[in-house]
Amino acid sequence: MGQNPQNGDRLRPVDLARGHGLSTQAIRNYEEAGILPAADRTPHGYRVYTSLHAAALRAFLALVPGHGHRTATSIMRAVNEDAIEEALRLMDESHAQLLDDRRTLQAVESALRDLGPTTASEPGDTFIGPLAGKLGLRPATLRKWERAGLVRPRRDPRTGYRVYDDADVRDARLAHQLRRGGYLLEQIAPLIAQVRAAGGLEPLEAALCDWRGRLSARGRAMLTGAAELEAYLRERG
Repeated sequence: MGQNPQNGDRLRPVDLARGHGLSTQAIRNYEEAGILPAADRTPHGYRVYTSLHAAALRAFLALVPGHGHRTATSIMRAVNEDAIEEALRLMDESHAQLLDDRRTLQAVESALRDLGPTTASEPGDTFIGPLAGKLGLRPATLRKWERAGLVRPRRDPRTGYRVYDDADVRDARLAHQLRRGGYLLEQIAPLIAQVRAAGGLEPLEAALCDWRGRLSARGRAMLTGAAELEAYLRERG
Protein backbone atom coordinates (compact mmCIF):
# COMPACT_ATOMS: atom_id res chain seq x y z
CA MET A 1 0.00 0.00 0.00
CA GLY A 2 1.61 3.29 -1.03
CA GLN A 3 1.69 6.22 1.37
CA ASN A 4 1.11 9.91 0.83
CA PRO A 5 2.31 11.29 4.14
CA GLN A 6 2.09 14.86 5.27
CA ASN A 7 5.29 16.34 6.66
CA GLY A 8 4.12 15.87 10.25
CA ASP A 9 3.37 12.22 9.61
CA ARG A 10 6.77 11.33 8.28
CA LEU A 11 8.89 8.92 10.31
CA ARG A 12 12.43 7.77 9.76
CA PRO A 13 13.50 4.16 10.40
CA VAL A 14 15.18 5.32 13.59
CA ASP A 15 11.91 6.88 14.77
CA LEU A 16 10.15 3.52 14.50
CA ALA A 17 13.06 1.59 15.95
CA ARG A 18 13.76 3.77 18.97
CA GLY A 19 10.42 3.26 20.71
CA HIS A 20 10.71 -0.53 20.62
CA GLY A 21 14.39 -1.04 21.31
CA LEU A 22 15.02 -2.21 17.75
CA SER A 23 17.73 -1.44 15.24
CA THR A 24 17.01 0.50 12.08
CA GLN A 25 18.14 -2.57 10.15
CA ALA A 26 15.40 -4.58 11.87
CA ILE A 27 12.84 -2.05 10.61
CA ARG A 28 14.14 -2.39 7.08
CA ASN A 29 14.12 -6.17 7.42
CA TYR A 30 10.50 -6.11 8.60
CA GLU A 31 9.52 -4.09 5.55
CA GLU A 32 11.36 -6.47 3.21
CA ALA A 33 9.62 -9.44 4.90
CA GLY A 34 6.21 -7.88 4.30
CA ILE A 35 5.56 -7.30 8.01
CA LEU A 36 5.37 -3.57 7.34
CA PRO A 37 3.69 -2.15 4.23
CA ALA A 38 6.04 -0.85 1.57
CA ALA A 39 7.33 2.61 2.35
CA ASP A 40 7.42 5.55 -0.03
CA ARG A 41 10.81 6.98 -0.93
CA THR A 42 12.11 10.52 -1.03
CA PRO A 43 13.67 11.81 -4.27
CA HIS A 44 17.02 10.81 -2.74
CA GLY A 45 15.85 7.23 -2.09
CA TYR A 46 15.31 7.44 1.66
CA ARG A 47 12.44 5.45 3.15
CA VAL A 48 9.52 7.45 4.50
CA TYR A 49 7.44 5.75 7.15
CA THR A 50 4.15 6.96 8.60
CA SER A 51 1.79 6.31 11.49
CA LEU A 52 0.45 3.37 9.47
CA HIS A 53 3.86 1.70 9.65
CA ALA A 54 4.01 2.44 13.37
CA ALA A 55 0.64 0.71 13.81
CA ALA A 56 1.84 -2.27 11.76
CA LEU A 57 4.97 -2.57 13.90
CA ARG A 58 2.94 -2.42 17.12
CA ALA A 59 0.60 -5.11 15.78
CA PHE A 60 3.44 -7.41 14.78
CA LEU A 61 5.32 -7.07 18.07
CA ALA A 62 2.08 -7.71 19.97
CA LEU A 63 1.29 -10.80 17.89
CA VAL A 64 4.67 -12.48 18.41
CA PRO A 65 4.28 -13.52 22.10
CA GLY A 66 0.99 -15.29 21.45
CA HIS A 67 1.51 -16.69 17.96
CA GLY A 68 5.27 -16.96 17.53
CA HIS A 69 7.50 -15.06 15.12
CA ARG A 70 6.77 -17.18 12.04
CA THR A 71 2.97 -17.09 12.37
CA ALA A 72 2.97 -13.41 13.32
CA THR A 73 4.99 -12.70 10.17
CA SER A 74 2.52 -14.68 8.05
CA ILE A 75 -0.43 -12.85 9.61
CA MET A 76 1.04 -9.42 8.89
CA ARG A 77 2.07 -10.39 5.38
CA ALA A 78 -1.48 -11.59 4.67
CA VAL A 79 -2.98 -8.36 6.00
CA ASN A 80 -0.61 -6.25 3.93
CA GLU A 81 -1.58 -8.25 0.85
CA ASP A 82 -5.27 -7.61 1.68
CA ALA A 83 -5.77 -11.34 2.37
CA ILE A 84 -7.68 -10.69 5.58
CA GLU A 85 -9.42 -14.08 5.60
CA GLU A 86 -6.03 -15.81 5.46
CA ALA A 87 -4.80 -13.71 8.38
CA LEU A 88 -7.87 -14.66 10.41
CA ARG A 89 -7.40 -18.33 9.52
CA LEU A 90 -3.83 -18.24 10.78
CA MET A 91 -4.99 -16.70 14.04
CA ASP A 92 -7.70 -19.36 14.35
CA GLU A 93 -5.07 -22.07 13.98
CA SER A 94 -3.06 -20.59 16.85
CA HIS A 95 -6.15 -20.49 19.04
CA ALA A 96 -6.92 -24.11 18.12
CA GLN A 97 -3.38 -25.12 19.08
CA LEU A 98 -3.70 -23.31 22.40
CA LEU A 99 -6.97 -25.13 23.09
CA ASP A 100 -5.32 -28.45 22.24
CA ASP A 101 -2.45 -27.65 24.60
CA ARG A 102 -4.97 -26.84 27.35
CA ARG A 103 -6.71 -30.15 26.80
CA THR A 104 -3.39 -31.98 27.01
CA LEU A 105 -2.60 -30.26 30.30
CA GLN A 106 -6.05 -31.10 31.64
CA ALA A 107 -5.61 -34.73 30.61
CA VAL A 108 -2.28 -34.97 32.43
CA GLU A 109 -3.70 -33.30 35.55
CA SER A 110 -6.72 -35.60 35.45
CA ALA A 111 -4.51 -38.65 35.03
CA LEU A 112 -2.41 -37.63 38.02
CA ARG A 113 -5.51 -37.10 40.17
CA ASP A 114 -6.93 -40.46 39.17
CA LEU A 115 -3.70 -42.26 39.98
CA GLY A 116 -4.08 -41.63 43.67
CA PRO A 117 -1.35 -42.59 46.14
CA THR A 118 0.08 -46.08 46.20
CA THR A 119 -0.36 -47.96 49.45
CA ALA A 120 2.61 -48.79 51.61
CA SER A 121 1.65 -52.44 51.52
CA GLU A 122 2.30 -52.68 47.79
CA PRO A 123 5.61 -54.44 47.06
CA GLY A 124 8.39 -52.38 45.58
CA ASP A 125 9.07 -54.81 42.74
CA THR A 126 6.63 -56.82 40.67
CA PHE A 127 6.58 -59.00 37.58
CA ILE A 128 4.71 -58.45 34.34
CA GLY A 129 1.82 -60.79 35.12
CA PRO A 130 0.83 -59.31 38.49
CA LEU A 131 1.24 -55.75 37.18
CA ALA A 132 -0.85 -56.45 34.09
CA GLY A 133 -3.52 -58.04 36.28
CA LYS A 134 -3.57 -55.08 38.65
CA LEU A 135 -4.06 -52.66 35.73
CA GLY A 136 -6.54 -54.86 33.89
CA LEU A 137 -4.21 -55.22 30.91
CA ARG A 138 -2.67 -58.05 28.95
CA PRO A 139 1.07 -58.65 29.43
CA ALA A 140 1.45 -58.06 25.69
CA THR A 141 0.26 -54.48 26.23
CA LEU A 142 2.99 -53.83 28.79
CA ARG A 143 5.55 -55.28 26.39
CA LYS A 144 4.27 -52.91 23.68
CA TRP A 145 4.55 -49.99 26.08
CA GLU A 146 8.10 -51.02 26.86
CA ARG A 147 9.00 -50.92 23.16
CA ALA A 148 7.47 -47.42 23.01
CA GLY A 149 9.60 -46.28 25.96
CA LEU A 150 6.69 -45.82 28.38
CA VAL A 151 8.04 -48.33 30.90
CA ARG A 152 11.62 -49.49 31.41
CA PRO A 153 11.67 -52.62 33.57
CA ARG A 154 14.99 -54.22 34.36
CA ARG A 155 15.69 -57.89 33.77
CA ASP A 156 16.32 -60.34 36.57
CA PRO A 157 19.90 -61.54 35.91
CA ARG A 158 19.07 -65.13 36.90
CA THR A 159 15.72 -65.67 35.19
CA GLY A 160 15.63 -62.93 32.54
CA TYR A 161 12.13 -61.98 33.73
CA ARG A 162 11.04 -58.35 33.60
CA VAL A 163 11.03 -56.69 37.03
CA TYR A 164 9.02 -53.50 37.53
CA ASP A 165 10.11 -51.25 40.40
CA ASP A 166 8.11 -48.42 41.99
CA ALA A 167 8.96 -45.95 39.21
CA ASP A 168 7.99 -48.46 36.52
CA VAL A 169 4.65 -49.13 38.23
CA ARG A 170 4.06 -45.38 38.46
CA ASP A 171 4.83 -44.92 34.77
CA ALA A 172 2.58 -47.83 33.81
CA ARG A 173 -0.30 -46.47 35.86
CA LEU A 174 0.11 -42.99 34.35
CA ALA A 175 0.30 -44.44 30.82
CA HIS A 176 -2.82 -46.47 31.52
CA GLN A 177 -4.76 -43.36 32.59
CA LEU A 178 -3.64 -41.40 29.54
CA ARG A 179 -4.49 -44.26 27.20
CA ARG A 180 -7.96 -44.36 28.72
CA GLY A 181 -8.15 -40.65 27.94
CA GLY A 182 -7.56 -41.36 24.26
CA TYR A 183 -3.89 -40.43 23.99
CA LEU A 184 -1.59 -42.23 21.57
CA LEU A 185 1.63 -43.89 22.69
CA GLU A 186 3.72 -41.29 20.87
CA GLN A 187 1.87 -38.55 22.74
CA ILE A 188 2.29 -40.25 26.10
CA ALA A 189 6.02 -40.97 25.81
CA PRO A 190 7.19 -37.33 26.21
CA LEU A 191 4.86 -36.88 29.19
CA ILE A 192 6.31 -39.94 30.89
CA ALA A 193 9.76 -38.53 30.15
CA GLN A 194 8.75 -35.32 31.94
CA VAL A 195 7.72 -37.31 35.01
CA ARG A 196 11.09 -39.08 35.04
CA ALA A 197 13.01 -35.82 34.53
CA ALA A 198 11.09 -34.18 37.36
CA GLY A 199 11.95 -37.08 39.66
CA GLY A 200 8.39 -38.30 40.17
CA LEU A 201 4.84 -37.05 40.31
CA GLU A 202 5.16 -34.56 43.15
CA PRO A 203 7.92 -32.47 41.53
CA LEU A 204 5.89 -32.56 38.32
CA GLU A 205 3.20 -30.48 40.02
CA ALA A 206 5.48 -27.44 39.84
CA ALA A 207 6.08 -28.08 36.14
CA LEU A 208 2.32 -28.36 35.54
CA CYS A 209 1.74 -25.10 37.40
CA ASP A 210 4.36 -23.41 35.23
CA TRP A 211 2.79 -24.97 32.12
CA ARG A 212 -0.62 -23.65 33.14
CA GLY A 213 0.83 -20.18 33.70
CA ARG A 214 2.48 -20.15 30.28
CA LEU A 215 -0.77 -21.15 28.59
CA SER A 216 -2.60 -18.33 30.37
CA ALA A 217 0.10 -15.85 29.38
CA ARG A 218 -0.18 -17.02 25.77
CA GLY A 219 -3.95 -16.59 25.82
CA ARG A 220 -3.67 -13.03 27.15
CA ALA A 221 -0.93 -12.25 24.64
CA MET A 222 -3.29 -13.35 21.87
CA LEU A 223 -5.88 -10.89 23.15
CA THR A 224 -3.32 -8.08 23.11
CA GLY A 225 -2.18 -9.05 19.63
CA ALA A 226 -5.74 -9.14 18.35
CA ALA A 227 -6.42 -5.66 19.75
CA GLU A 228 -3.32 -4.18 18.11
CA LEU A 229 -4.09 -5.93 14.82
CA GLU A 230 -7.63 -4.54 14.87
CA ALA A 231 -6.17 -1.06 15.46
CA TYR A 232 -3.90 -1.56 12.45
CA LEU A 233 -6.81 -2.72 10.30
CA ARG A 234 -8.75 0.42 11.23
CA GLU A 235 -5.70 2.54 10.40
CA ARG A 236 -5.53 0.90 6.99
CA GLY A 237 -9.17 1.79 6.41
